[in-house]
Amino acid sequence: MLSINDLKTGIIFEDLCEPWQVLEYQHSKMGRGGAVLRTKIKNLKTGAILNRTFQSSEKFKEVKLERKKAQYLYEDSGSIFMDTSNYEQFILPTEITKDALKYIKEGDEIQLAFFDGKPISIDLPIKVKLRVSEAAKADKGNTATAATKQVVLETGLSVNTPLFIKEGDLLVIDTRDGSYVERA
Repeated sequence: MLSINDLKTGIIFEDLCEPWQVLEYQHSKMGRGGAVLRTKIKNLKTGAILNRTFQSSEKFKEVKLERKKAQYLYEDSGSIFMDTSNYEQFILPTEITKDALKYIKEGDEIQLAFFDGKPISIDLPIKVKLRVSEAAKADKGNTATAATKQVVLETGLSVNTPLFIKEGDLLVIDTRDGSYVERA
């Protein structure tokens, strides 16, 4: 069982028969009262984000998610994935996958997290390689600091990059914050 001291960023726990992931947390102790934990948590089934305060006496069951490799196929009424070991297809609702789809393209292999035998979320790699589909011509000069420009990648994601990036370049993108890392 987990106590409020164990709830850190990234920890997945079960509350009300639902899997939740801690996004942010802050311990608080005021005067004579007991300690509380203020958190921002995300429901892994629905994608809902809540601000929740837990008392020091509360206990939680730790959730162990099963992870499987899957291939992203296409977008229809949801995101369609295929298990690479047995070719079984899964549909994840667009509400859960909308942020992750900025970093994956059709045919990419990724990890899916399963809870009670059902896929609930996508585990993205930290860095992905994406090709530039649109890049405006940059004007050099008139800059006091490092100059950047906005480019559009093959998945539709817009990223600030240095001026030397041009259409067709392959870029490494950080999936945690959507920032440009380097040219591949």
